[in-house]
Amino acid sequence: MDIRILPSNIANMIAAGEVVQRPASVVKELMENAVDAGADQVTVVIQDAGRTLIQVIDNGCGMTPDQAVLCFERHATSKLKTAEDLNNILTFGFRGEALASIAAVAEVTLKTRQEESELGCQVDFADSRHLATTEISTPKGSNFSVRNLFYNVPARRKFLKSDNVEYKHIVTEFIRVALTRPDIGFTLTHNGKDSYVLKPAMSLKYRVRDLVGANVADDLVDIGADTSVALISGFVGRPDAARKLLGNQYFFVNGRFFKSPYLHKAVMKAYENMIPDGYTPSYFIYMTIDPQAVDVNIHPTKTEIKFEDDSVIFQTLFACIREVLGRNSFGESIDFDREGMPEIPALGSNFDEFRPITEPQLEIDDTYNPFDNDGFPSVSSPFANTIGGLDKEAEETHAAVARTFGGGTPSYGQPSHGAYGAETYVQRRDDYGKLFEDKVSPGKAVLMVQGKYIVSTSRSGLMIINASRAMERILYDRFTEALSKNAHLTQTALFPVTVQVGVENMCLFEEHAPMLASLGFDIAPFGPDTIVVNGVPEGYSAESGKVYAMISDLLLVLAEDHSALPEMMVSNMAARLAKLGAHSSDPITNPAEAQRLIDSLLACENPEYTSSGRRVIALVSIDEIEKKF
Repeated sequence: MDIRILPSNIANMIAAGEVVQRPASVVKELMENAVDAGADQVTVVIQDAGRTLIQVIDNGCGMTPDQAVLCFERHATSKLKTAEDLNNILTFGFRGEALASIAAVAEVTLKTRQEESELGCQVDFADSRHLATTEISTPKGSNFSVRNLFYNVPARRKFLKSDNVEYKHIVTEFIRVALTRPDIGFTLTHNGKDSYVLKPAMSLKYRVRDLVGANVADDLVDIGADTSVALISGFVGRPDAARKLLGNQYFFVNGRFFKSPYLHKAVMKAYENMIPDGYTPSYFIYMTIDPQAVDVNIHPTKTEIKFEDDSVIFQTLFACIREVLGRNSFGESIDFDREGMPEIPALGSNFDEFRPITEPQLEIDDTYNPFDNDGFPSVSSPFANTIGGLDKEAEETHAAVARTFGGGTPSYGQPSHGAYGAETYVQRRDDYGKLFEDKVSPGKAVLMVQGKYIVSTSRSGLMIINASRAMERILYDRFTEALSKNAHLTQTALFPVTVQVGVENMCLFEEHAPMLASLGFDIAPFGPDTIVVNGVPEGYSAESGKVYAMISDLLLVLAEDHSALPEMMVSNMAARLAKLGAHSSDPITNPAEAQRLIDSLLACENPEYTSSGRRVIALVSIDEIEKKF
C-alpha cells in the first residue's frame, strides 16, 4: 500500500465540494464576506445563472495586496485568533474555507483597495494557483469576479440544473442575506436586468415588504418576547393568509439564517386548529441568544445550528407566537378613525323652513275592479298606460297589424281570435322567456344533488356520478393529450388576473413556459416578480379568487423534480394538474352543464375511475331500488 499526501490543488477541489455545491453557494459566501467587511452597499451581478460570471462588489474596508493574496489560502481568516473565539461567533464567516474553495473550481479575480490607500491591487487565481498581482486604480472596497465555475470539474458542471433553477437558488440566498441587514443596500442583476434594487430600509418590515411583496407583508403581525433564554422578534402571518406553497419561512439567530425542522414544528403547533392541514404560514423570526449557547459550526454551509437547550427555545417560541395569535383580532373591524373624513352637518330645528318636506300625493283609481277586464285597468283609467297597457300610438299600430292579418282590434289583455290577439301574445311572451334556457336532450333525465353528484338514468337503473372526480378524469385525458401532442385548450379570461409570485417563483414559470402554454395556460410575465393570467385551460375557473389559489397550487406542481422517464413525467404532471383543475372548476348549476359533463366523461378512455384509481361512477340497479320499498 502506497500512502501519499494529496497535492494542495486536489485537496482544495475535494474540500470545495462541501462548500461550493452550485453557483448559489458562491453568491452566499461572497455576500456574507461583504457584510462582514462593513459594507453598506453590496451589488451582485450574475450571467447565465452563475455559470459564466458571479460578481460581488462591496464598499467595505478592502484589503492590502498581501492580504488579498493571503485570503485565498485555506483557513485564512480575520475572525478567529484563539480557540475561545469559537464560542463568541457573531459574524457570517470564520473558517476561512470559502475563497480557497471557490478558487479551486473557478477563475477568480479580486480588485480591492483600502480607504487610506491611493492605489488598489488586482489578484488573479485559477485552479488554486496564484497567477498574478498588479496595481490598479479601483474604488474602495472589494470586487470579486468568479468566472467559468467548475471549468476544471466537468462532472460537477454537467450536473447543474437549468438556468432558471440555478438562478432561483441564487435568489434564495440573496434574500436570506438581505433579510439579516435592512440597513444595507443590496442589488441583484441577472443577464443585464435588475431583479432587486434594495435601498437601506427604515425598518425590518420595509425590507420584508421590498423582498417578498406587499401582498405577503400586509398579512404579517409583529411578535416579540424578551426572556432570560432568548430575545425573539420578527413577524408571523395571519392564519387566513396561510398557503399550501412552502416559502417565506425564515429563522435567524444572531443575524444568521438557519434551518430547523424542530423549531418549524413549534410554529405549526402554535397555529394548530387555526389553519387547514397542509397549509403553512409565512414567518420571519429573529432570535438573539448568547453566542456561547449556540453552536454554528456543525455544518459546512453553516445553515444548521445546535442550541444548548432546544426544548426551552421550542417552548419559548411556541408561547410567543400563540400569545400573539390570541391577542390579535383577525376579523373585519369597524374603523372609528374620523381623521380626514368629511363632517356630517348637524341639522337644526328650523331645517324645515329651508328644505320643506312635502308628502307624496297618492292617486287612487276608484273605478278599478280586479274581477273586470281580466285584471287590467280599464281604457278610461288614468293607469291604463302604466301597467303593461298600450299608449295611443301603440294601440293604433297594434290594431293595423291585426286588421292586416284578419284579426279584430283587441284591447290589451282582452281575449281575441285575431292573429295577434291577447292569447297569442301572452303565449309568445311566455315562449320568449324560454329562448335562453338550457335544454337537456329529450329522454334524458338529469338530477343534481348538492352540487356534488349527478344522477341520470341508465338501462339497468340509475347512474350516480361524482362531479369533481368526473372533471378530474376528463382533464387528465385532455392534459395527457396536450402534453403528448402539444395541443392548446385555452379559455380566455374576461378580465386578466395579476398575481405577484416573487422573483424566485418567476424562474419556475419561465422554465416551464412552453409546457404551460401547451396545456392551455396563457401566462405572461409582468415585471421581475409578477405574472398576468390571461387564460386558463378549458374546465378551469377564470374567477380571480380561484386563479390566485390555482397559481399557488400550480407552483407546488412546478417545484417538484420532474427528472423521471418522459412517459412517467407526462402521466404524473397530467394527474396533478387534473386534480388541481377539478378543485378549481366552477360548480355545475344546471342540467345542461351536467349533461355535457356526462357526455365528456363517457367519451374518456376509462370513465369509471380517476387516474389515481378512485371510482367516478356508481350504478344502482332496479333490483336495488325495489329493495328500498
